[in-house]
Amino acid sequence: MTAVLAIGLAACGNADAKNDDEKISGTTGNVGESVDYTITGIDPGSGHMELTAKVLEEYDLPDWNVTSGSGAAMTAALKRAYDKEEPIIITAWSPHWKFSKFDLKYLDDPQLIYGDAEEIHTLGRTGFKEDFPEAYTIFQRFSWDMDDMAEIMIAIEDGEKPEVAARTWVDDNQDKVSEWTDGVAKVNGETIKLVYAPWDSELASHNMMKIVLEDMGYDVQLSMVEPGPMFSAVADGSADATFAAWLPNTHKTYVEKFEGEFEDIGVSMVGVKQGLAVPTYMEGVDSIEDLKSN
Repeated sequence: MTAVLAIGLAACGNADAKNDDEKISGTTGNVGESVDYTITGIDPGSGHMELTAKVLEEYDLPDWNVTSGSGAAMTAALKRAYDKEEPIIITAWSPHWKFSKFDLKYLDDPQLIYGDAEEIHTLGRTGFKEDFPEAYTIFQRFSWDMDDMAEIMIAIEDGEKPEVAARTWVDDNQDKVSEWTDGVAKVNGETIKLVYAPWDSELASHNMMKIVLEDMGYDVQLSMVEPGPMFSAVADGSADATFAAWLPNTHKTYVEKFEGEFEDIGVSMVGVKQGLAVPTYMEGVDSIEDLKSN
């Protein structure tokens, strides 16, 4: 609890207690100093990181920086800090299994730099409907919620292979799957290429849909790439579809860049969110405004 004490005692202004706590935690009690003015981020090309850079500018946080890396590196850093109850600030989004594994809270974003709740959209290449009418119907109907996706993500995080976790979910949720596939004719080995960004949420959704499509007779090829190449692949037709477009904010840059070069087939999930998050044991840190120096 040293990080909690460091922040809490600083807020009360008790100098002696603060000095004592500094000896324990090695911090000054200021949240910025306690994390070395560093936000632990993810892939440098993601829209989330672009918005986080804008957050530092709009909230006047010149001393802060954001480290880039993979989503896996971010969650590993979170686990290390969490296990020791040390302070950490991460770029976060939900759905994601980390909100089930750790007690986390989003920091309020009064300027709405990250925007309100977002949606996950299904995008298809130009001509997809004509070439794959059966799959197009499934994609139009495809909709699930964060709890559905979380089941697969948590199973994968616990060591299950993605395809096994996806199969288990499909077998256990035939009522939902049938809503997408009811009345759709099966095919005979037609190949569909799906592309997705390297996020745990998209790993879950694309492996799940791969199972659904294979049960309908398709040969499904999955490719994991960074967000930019993901949009480019759908736009130039080298991939048929993706279920990984977060709109209107996260992938705004790519949607504008490739406008008119793909079709927005439908919304698969609503109420998704992104922002900055901290462990709940970091008391007194509830808003991005709280990151400003005292």
